[in-house]
Amino acid sequence: MALGRTYAVSLVGMNGHVIEVEADIGQTLPAFVLLGLPDASLNEAKDRIRAAARNAGVPLSRRKITVNLIPASLPKRGSAFDLAIVMSALSAAGDVRGCGTTVFLAELGLDGQLRPVRGVLPAVMAAVDAGHRGIVVAVENAAEAALVPAAEVRSFRTLAEVALAFGADAALVRLPDPVGSSGPGPAAAPSESLKDLSDIAGQQEARFALEIAAAGSHHLLMVGPPGAGKTMLAERLPGILPDLEDEQAMEVTAIHSLSGDRYCTELVRKPPFESPHHTATPASIIGGGSGIPRPGAASRAHRGILFLDEAPEYERRVLEALREPLESGRLVLHRASGTASYPARFQLVLALNPCPCGLASGKGIDCLCTAQQRRRYFNRLSGPLLDRVDLQLAVQRVSLADYADTRGAETSAAVAVRVAGARAAQRDRLRRWDYASNAEVPGRVLRGELALPRTVTASLDLALDRNLVSARGWDRVLRVAWTIADLAGRARPEADDVVTALAFRIQERAA
Repeated sequence: MALGRTYAVSLVGMNGHVIEVEADIGQTLPAFVLLGLPDASLNEAKDRIRAAARNAGVPLSRRKITVNLIPASLPKRGSAFDLAIVMSALSAAGDVRGCGTTVFLAELGLDGQLRPVRGVLPAVMAAVDAGHRGIVVAVENAAEAALVPAAEVRSFRTLAEVALAFGADAALVRLPDPVGSSGPGPAAAPSESLKDLSDIAGQQEARFALEIAAAGSHHLLMVGPPGAGKTMLAERLPGILPDLEDEQAMEVTAIHSLSGDRYCTELVRKPPFESPHHTATPASIIGGGSGIPRPGAASRAHRGILFLDEAPEYERRVLEALREPLESGRLVLHRASGTASYPARFQLVLALNPCPCGLASGKGIDCLCTAQQRRRYFNRLSGPLLDRVDLQLAVQRVSLADYADTRGAETSAAVAVRVAGARAAQRDRLRRWDYASNAEVPGRVLRGELALPRTVTASLDLALDRNLVSARGWDRVLRVAWTIADLAGRARPEADDVVTALAFRIQERAA
């Protein structure tokens, strides 16, 4: 019996499943049967690989070819199985040898060219975890696959090169001219330089709130008139965040690889910044699409910033869908065709005007909106959503004195040093609970091992008794107070730190 075997990887969300690809050459009339719940794009591989193999000089057998993808009960999607299927069929025919333990991840063109596929990083991670170190990919995916430790990556440009590397007859293989070889993929587009805090005139309170948000990974809401600098502040938050650690960078890079928005030639070290338009749908923010849901903006912002400018203009369903990941840091998307789970531990930054016309700030004498219109506008953000936002800040207009002051304001680099020091203090304090920032600390720890004296929390306790903050808000004020103490270099928060954190929580809003 002629039987060939290779391996591929099927991705369900961020989870990869190693797929055994079996090929059998029968004795009946010519046919190509693909088993194992392939989707439409995978089912089309039968015609793609026949043409690719013929043009590469290693045509498939003219007898019946049966390919089985194991486990057969797991739905298979996408074109990343092309190379594994053709190599399995060639192995069954005796045209290639020694590929029985190798994982192949590439799409095939009709001319035999290997095309890159998305999701190579999480796929290679799954293969290595399952004990398969030998990986074959297209040249464009080589650098990304090599990011996985212990992976033995080989990259090729054409099917002819792959077949020759696995023992095909050199006299028959049609190598391209000039001969393709392994090499780096296309260079990643240069990243946009981070914007600096020194560009912002005045806004000392807002700058301090931004520093607190960066130091403790706290969510932030800014309310203010047009031109006050809300968007400028949000865009400068990534510049004061510390670089991602190895494990975090691997997670973020895997998400971007799965999204297919770029070839990943190195780990993403800078925290991502996602700023979707206010017309974005729930599927584009949370994740969705046909078949297994793809990651949305919330997951692409994992370990970074999700900035919603003009927040009340977003659909109510979009805003409310963010409540669960704000608490859990994960999105689990259930669809008829399967369930996908994606990490989504992001910092939410909301910016909005105080009213529809945007002029209800300060004395608000130029505002033409009625009190009901202002209330209706601000109430587009629900109470449960706002209760999950640690810092709520009123951004005032910039005064002429601040705007005309040409002296250089503090730079992002200077602020980033303090933020890094505060993050280091948090890691040391929270290491035994396996938390990285104050925003992740649960209430039971704040009320238990990290409990503060009643004399320190007196103002917060009074606010809770007067229903100015909820029980969730009580915990969030304490988290912010710990961050303020970390920035000041204190071992524990003082009463003034709690008062400052509480002020950011309950300050009066124009709406």
